[in-house]
Amino acid sequence: MPSFDIVSKVDAQALDNAVNVVTKEITNRFDFKNAHVVIDLDKKEYKIKLEADDDMKLRQIADVLISRAHKQGIAPQAFDFSKDPYQSGKYTKQDVSVKNGLKQEDAKKIVKLIKDSGLKVQAAIHDDMVRVTGKKIDDLQEVIALCRNAELDLALQYENMRS
Repeated sequence: MPSFDIVSKVDAQALDNAVNVVTKEITNRFDFKNAHVVIDLDKKEYKIKLEADDDMKLRQIADVLISRAHKQGIAPQAFDFSKDPYQSGKYTKQDVSVKNGLKQEDAKKIVKLIKDSGLKVQAAIHDDMVRVTGKKIDDLQEVIALCRNAELDLALQYENMRS
Protein backbone atom coordinates (compact mmCIF):
# COMPACT_ATOMS: atom_id res chain seq x y z
CA MET A 1 0.00 0.00 0.00
CA PRO A 2 1.50 3.37 -1.00
CA SER A 3 2.51 5.67 1.85
CA PHE A 4 4.62 8.70 2.74
CA ASP A 5 5.59 10.65 5.84
CA ILE A 6 4.91 14.30 6.67
CA VAL A 7 7.73 15.69 8.82
CA SER A 8 9.10 19.03 9.91
CA LYS A 9 12.89 18.76 10.10
CA VAL A 10 15.75 21.18 9.78
CA ASP A 11 19.06 19.91 8.49
CA ALA A 12 21.68 20.75 11.13
CA GLN A 13 24.45 21.24 8.57
CA ALA A 14 22.33 23.59 6.44
CA LEU A 15 21.44 25.60 9.56
CA ASP A 16 25.12 25.79 10.56
CA ASN A 17 26.04 26.93 7.03
CA ALA A 18 23.32 29.60 7.09
CA VAL A 19 24.51 30.96 10.45
CA ASN A 20 28.12 31.05 9.21
CA VAL A 21 27.10 32.90 6.03
CA VAL A 22 25.08 35.41 8.08
CA THR A 23 28.01 36.00 10.44
CA LYS A 24 30.37 36.58 7.53
CA GLU A 25 27.95 38.91 5.74
CA ILE A 26 27.16 40.98 8.84
CA THR A 27 30.83 41.46 9.74
CA ASN A 28 31.53 42.70 6.20
CA ARG A 29 28.62 45.16 6.03
CA PHE A 30 29.45 48.86 6.30
CA ASP A 31 26.50 49.70 8.59
CA PHE A 32 27.76 47.11 11.12
CA LYS A 33 31.34 48.39 11.17
CA ASN A 34 32.61 48.68 14.79
CA ALA A 35 29.26 47.36 16.06
CA HIS A 36 28.82 44.64 18.66
CA VAL A 37 27.26 41.59 16.96
CA VAL A 38 27.05 38.02 18.30
CA ILE A 39 25.35 35.20 16.38
CA ASP A 40 25.65 31.91 18.24
CA LEU A 41 24.11 28.57 17.25
CA ASP A 42 23.38 25.91 19.88
CA LYS A 43 23.25 22.73 17.78
CA LYS A 44 21.90 20.52 20.57
CA GLU A 45 18.87 22.66 21.44
CA TYR A 46 18.42 24.19 17.97
CA LYS A 47 18.56 27.76 19.29
CA ILE A 48 20.21 30.82 17.83
CA LYS A 49 21.28 33.61 20.16
CA LEU A 50 21.40 37.02 18.54
CA GLU A 51 23.03 40.02 20.21
CA ALA A 52 23.47 43.53 18.82
CA ASP A 53 23.85 47.17 19.86
CA ASP A 54 20.19 48.09 19.35
CA ASP A 55 16.83 46.73 18.26
CA MET A 56 17.13 47.96 14.68
CA LYS A 57 20.39 46.08 14.08
CA LEU A 58 18.89 42.98 15.69
CA ARG A 59 15.98 43.08 13.22
CA GLN A 60 18.42 43.49 10.32
CA ILE A 61 20.34 40.43 11.49
CA ALA A 62 17.06 38.48 11.71
CA ASP A 63 16.12 39.51 8.15
CA VAL A 64 19.51 38.42 6.81
CA LEU A 65 19.22 35.15 8.75
CA ILE A 66 15.84 34.35 7.22
CA SER A 67 16.94 35.17 3.67
CA ARG A 68 20.22 33.22 3.89
CA ALA A 69 18.55 30.23 5.55
CA HIS A 70 15.93 30.21 2.79
CA LYS A 71 18.74 30.01 0.22
CA GLN A 72 20.13 27.01 2.17
CA GLY A 73 16.75 25.25 1.86
CA ILE A 74 15.37 26.08 5.32
CA ALA A 75 11.83 27.44 5.29
CA PRO A 76 11.25 30.78 7.06
CA GLN A 77 8.51 29.15 9.16
CA ALA A 78 11.19 27.04 10.86
CA PHE A 79 12.32 30.05 12.91
CA ASP A 80 10.36 31.06 16.00
CA PHE A 81 10.77 34.79 16.62
CA SER A 82 7.90 34.84 19.16
CA LYS A 83 10.19 35.77 22.07
CA ASP A 84 10.64 39.52 22.16
CA PRO A 85 14.11 41.06 22.18
CA TYR A 86 15.29 42.07 25.62
CA GLN A 87 17.83 44.55 26.92
CA SER A 88 20.84 43.12 28.73
CA GLY A 89 23.29 45.75 29.83
CA LYS A 90 23.96 47.99 26.85
CA TYR A 91 23.12 45.30 24.27
CA THR A 92 19.86 43.94 22.90
CA LYS A 93 19.51 40.16 22.80
CA GLN A 94 17.03 37.72 21.29
CA ASP A 95 16.75 33.94 21.48
CA VAL A 96 15.44 32.38 18.27
CA SER A 97 14.38 28.76 18.49
CA VAL A 98 14.39 26.56 15.40
CA LYS A 99 11.35 24.29 15.10
CA ASN A 100 12.54 20.74 14.59
CA GLY A 101 9.93 17.98 14.57
CA LEU A 102 6.14 18.14 14.60
CA LYS A 103 4.50 18.95 17.90
CA GLN A 104 1.50 16.85 18.91
CA GLU A 105 -0.97 19.73 18.36
CA ASP A 106 0.41 20.44 14.88
CA ALA A 107 0.25 16.74 13.96
CA LYS A 108 -3.39 16.65 15.09
CA LYS A 109 -4.16 19.69 12.89
CA ILE A 110 -2.63 17.94 9.88
CA VAL A 111 -4.56 14.70 10.54
CA LYS A 112 -7.83 16.66 10.96
CA LEU A 113 -7.16 18.56 7.72
CA ILE A 114 -6.59 15.29 5.84
CA LYS A 115 -9.68 13.60 7.32
CA ASP A 116 -11.91 16.62 6.61
CA SER A 117 -10.79 16.66 2.98
CA GLY A 118 -12.71 13.45 2.25
CA LEU A 119 -9.83 11.76 0.44
CA LYS A 120 -9.62 7.99 0.73
CA VAL A 121 -6.42 7.90 2.76
CA GLN A 122 -5.50 7.10 6.34
CA ALA A 123 -3.35 9.44 8.44
CA ALA A 124 -1.69 8.33 11.66
CA ILE A 125 0.63 10.11 14.09
CA HIS A 126 3.96 8.36 14.79
CA ASP A 127 6.13 10.26 17.33
CA ASP A 128 7.01 13.53 15.52
CA MET A 129 5.69 12.64 12.04
CA VAL A 130 2.41 11.85 10.31
CA ARG A 131 2.25 8.75 8.10
CA VAL A 132 -0.31 8.86 5.29
CA THR A 133 -1.34 5.66 3.49
CA GLY A 134 -3.77 5.12 0.65
CA LYS A 135 -4.62 2.79 -2.22
CA LYS A 136 -3.61 5.19 -5.00
CA ILE A 137 -0.52 7.34 -5.37
CA ASP A 138 -2.74 10.05 -6.89
CA ASP A 139 -4.61 10.35 -3.58
CA LEU A 140 -1.29 10.76 -1.76
CA GLN A 141 -0.24 13.49 -4.19
CA GLU A 142 -3.55 15.26 -3.52
CA VAL A 143 -2.77 15.14 0.22
CA ILE A 144 0.62 16.76 -0.44
CA ALA A 145 -1.05 19.50 -2.49
CA LEU A 146 -3.67 19.95 0.23
CA CYS A 147 -1.02 20.38 2.94
CA ARG A 148 0.98 22.82 0.81
CA ASN A 149 -2.07 24.98 0.09
CA ALA A 150 -3.33 24.95 3.69
CA GLU A 151 -2.06 27.82 5.83
CA LEU A 152 -0.58 25.76 8.65
CA ASP A 153 2.42 28.07 9.29
CA LEU A 154 4.72 25.04 9.44
CA ALA A 155 7.80 24.06 7.47
CA LEU A 156 6.69 20.64 6.17
CA GLN A 157 8.65 18.08 4.20
CA TYR A 158 7.29 14.96 2.51
CA GLU A 159 9.54 11.92 2.50
CA ASN A 160 9.63 8.12 2.25
CA MET A 161 7.17 7.92 -0.65
CA ARG A 162 6.63 4.20 -1.15
CA SER A 163 4.46 2.44 -3.68
